[in-house]
Amino acid sequence: MIEHELTTYLEQRLAERQPRRIPQPDLAEAGVLVAITAEANPKLLLTLRAAHLSSHQGEVAFPGGKRDPEDHDIIHTALREAQEEVGLEPHQVEVLGVMDQVVSRFGYLVTPVLGIIKPGLDHIASPDELDAVFEVPLDLFRQSPSKYFERGNIRIPSYDYDDFHIWGLTAMMIAEMMNNLWDCDISLKY
Repeated sequence: MIEHELTTYLEQRLAERQPRRIPQPDLAEAGVLVAITAEANPKLLLTLRAAHLSSHQGEVAFPGGKRDPEDHDIIHTALREAQEEVGLEPHQVEVLGVMDQVVSRFGYLVTPVLGIIKPGLDHIASPDELDAVFEVPLDLFRQSPSKYFERGNIRIPSYDYDDFHIWGLTAMMIAEMMNNLWDCDISLKY
């Protein structure tokens, strides 16, 4: 019942607004999976990128990555990457839709794909890409951020959970989701 209620709520909220689309056909595309567990106190699936990587090493991120030429759409990209990175099978995700696009500082057009997953799934971090896979209670993001990253006109929240620091593009996408789908009032400037 909880899964149905959460799914219905999120589908209604997504239908109330058009997701932001950024017309940048020259940018490489990336898709990330924003996976929320269907339970009384939902959790958000996140990863810790491996320390040995050449970019974004040691950063918290959603499962996801660059769109491959054989990916028929960005949803396929997000699901493929989640399977490769954390062992989440595409049939284990109920895709609800896409959220607001953002452009990363490395010039990728990133589309967050919202999905519901069952609680208690075994996630296995791919050692080639990740040092950890973890779930964060969604309620953490309803609270005031731990602090803000500010530089010039940019103001992005950051959050601390256990030993993980959630900041940057991931924190921005989370804050936008919380503002748009749960009526939070998290201050953002970018």
